[in-house]
Amino acid sequence: MFLGHYALGFGAKKLTPYTSLGTLLLAAELVDLIWPTFLMLGVETVRVVPGITRVTPLDFTFYPWTHSLVMGLVWAALFAGLYLFFRRYPRGAMVLAALVVSHWVLDVISHRPDLPIWPGGGPLIGLGLWYSLPATAIVEGVMFALGIWLYAINTEPVDRLGRLSFVGFTLSLAAIYVANLVGPPPPSVSALATLGQGQWLLIAWGYWLDRHRVAIRQW
Repeated sequence: MFLGHYALGFGAKKLTPYTSLGTLLLAAELVDLIWPTFLMLGVETVRVVPGITRVTPLDFTFYPWTHSLVMGLVWAALFAGLYLFFRRYPRGAMVLAALVVSHWVLDVISHRPDLPIWPGGGPLIGLGLWYSLPATAIVEGVMFALGIWLYAINTEPVDRLGRLSFVGFTLSLAAIYVANLVGPPPPSVSALATLGQGQWLLIAWGYWLDRHRVAIRQW
């Protein structure tokens, strides 16, 4: 799941207009942003196995510290707590916590049964949407379109950059998604981890974009 996570980040702007889009996207993608560093450190592991699903060649062999349900709740509490401490905006903190946890929920829908409930063993779950490329593309495409629409109708540009950057950002996300679907598998785990660090640039783009748009309806 890629566009689906970003879709929830975009759409959540309606619920918490004072929270930057960058922060919303950071929450929605938090565990995937931490994961490449954990791969580099050897804390978690993955294998590149072309054909393991129709959508991704990745076999997630061990990633309980970022992608288990229990740790998702821990990351959500930490992230929302820090936001509440610095921003003093309870509504925003609650939405951010929900976004962090939503990552695990969407991954359960898309992954094969490889998602742990807690670190240290236990059942692995996953509904396997990734076994079908058309179904995955439809689900994520619809989610992304809805998220973009919600962000568009609940914000307005304050300058030309607010319009152009919005279009550029959404098209770039869609292009990255298509490239991931049709492109070759990563040549190695180290290359995958290095490429994964580039996601931080997308979060930075979200912060920059939101500075050029303003929420239409203030709660």
